[in-house]
Amino acid sequence: MKTLQQVMDELKNYDGDRIKIMEVCGTHTSSIFKNGIRSLLSPKIQLISGPGCPVCVTSSVYIDRLVEYALQEKHCVLTFGDMMKVKGNQYSLTEAKANGGKVRILYSPLSALKIAMEEPDTQFIFAAVGFETTTPIYALIIEDMIKNEIKNLKLLTSIKTIIPALTFICENEEKIDAFLCPGHVSVITGSSVYIELVNKYHKPFVIAGFEGEHILAAVSEIVQQVTSHKSNMKNMYVSAVTEEGNQKAQRLVNQYFESADDYWREIGVISNSALRLRQEYKVFDAGSEFKKFTEHSPKGCKCRDVILGRIHPVDCPMFKTVCTPMNAIGPCMVSTEGACGIWYKNRG
Repeated sequence: MKTLQQVMDELKNYDGDRIKIMEVCGTHTSSIFKNGIRSLLSPKIQLISGPGCPVCVTSSVYIDRLVEYALQEKHCVLTFGDMMKVKGNQYSLTEAKANGGKVRILYSPLSALKIAMEEPDTQFIFAAVGFETTTPIYALIIEDMIKNEIKNLKLLTSIKTIIPALTFICENEEKIDAFLCPGHVSVITGSSVYIELVNKYHKPFVIAGFEGEHILAAVSEIVQQVTSHKSNMKNMYVSAVTEEGNQKAQRLVNQYFESADDYWREIGVISNSALRLRQEYKVFDAGSEFKKFTEHSPKGCKCRDVILGRIHPVDCPMFKTVCTPMNAIGPCMVSTEGACGIWYKNRG
């Protein structure tokens, strides 16, 4: 087994063909900066961010619907803080609140139940946004709503699934050589979900933890696979990720949700990339299906290219000049998990 120093030396001195690796998860992007990973790699090994932030890919039409609810009489939107500054086609939730709308920030999704029971005369709309990691919690909320007969809480869902997004990228972005798979999502889905992608697209898919040495080991594994012309799924986060994943969470999610096509901001519609409430539970849905998606990307914004791994955030002409966390032009700058926000914080 190689020592950490041997791995670092090999990665720093690598002089083969250029290798472009997409880290899908925003937490990986943060850890890469925190641990100075890029400075430890050869210039021929490039790490590029992907669509790993659910807030960043939530459509502006969805934000518009939340704003409408916030401004309705006897309605209140419940949301996480990251959603507050994301622009719809006209307003953000922050702007809606400034105009008299009712919006509350949650720190725990389960607190939505307590709030709804304490104020039965208010119709609460919960902005249920996330990937597979948070979906089991939303299923538990539905379960508790049924158990406690809570009638004044509904979910407006924008729940995305990562495998269809990776499929889209493999089909449309030829310059990505390998993928650093998301650790938290993989805890729920299991490692086996990546095998079909490996077999179809012949690229390495490696699951990594979040410490610096975990990421270096995963990058080393990818480099070895690419240079030896191999493509395998490799789980290097075995302390948390199993082959089958969290089956109890999967069963809970499958009880209440089913897959559907959905619109990803700056990308477009991706088939079977969303989870929506099943028909028998639609009474708890606040209208999550949209007939039309009208997006108005700010002129000059390069969020699409950032999300698809075509450029680094610093390659966008708006980065750090016009677009900052205090004046976010594109969705990638708004969230703490967004690539532009992470790059600004660490290179700003």
